[in-house]
Amino acid sequence: MKTYRVIGLMSGTSLDGIDVALLRTDGENIIEREAFINIPYSDEMREKIRRCFNFPSKHVDQALAVEKEVTELHADAVRMIMAQENLKPEDISLIGFHGQTISHAPERGFTCQLGDGELLARMTGVQVVNDFREADVRAGGHGAPLVPIYHRALAERLVKPVAFLNVGGVANVTYVGKDGSLLAFDTGA
Repeated sequence: MKTYRVIGLMSGTSLDGIDVALLRTDGENIIEREAFINIPYSDEMREKIRRCFNFPSKHVDQALAVEKEVTELHADAVRMIMAQENLKPEDISLIGFHGQTISHAPERGFTCQLGDGELLARMTGVQVVNDFREADVRAGGHGAPLVPIYHRALAERLVKPVAFLNVGGVANVTYVGKDGSLLAFDTGA
């Protein structure tokens, strides 16, 4: 089965910073972790993002300026892990870009993230997949469609059933049944 080298980016509602994971995967069951880095947000950046919380608001121009800055920081993070691992853009199949959540109400069918996937692709030279969180909420999910799939892959060699608790700004649980079935949901903010 073909595998892909991918970079996953995550910046959670806790505003701690940007998590960058370099993985090799087939997109379903195989996940090999190659490298990981965390780049903390500065206090100034945390405050800029915090001022965008509960978007939409009358401050759209401010949110767009912060979105550009968030995207630039993510591009820097991608370049950092690529330099650390001596990789070029053509060595990476794609980047999964979550974006920075500033408003999240899946029970009302709404979520909003800062992050410009097109800009990130131009800045890194790597194809970017983004907006998956918003698409999941529109489909009735809780906005974390990749987490359960990742947990199932991590559980591949574990005795099942097994549960994963992901603690962050919004915590969630994934239950992997004996047959590999998934049950996943947010537990609250």
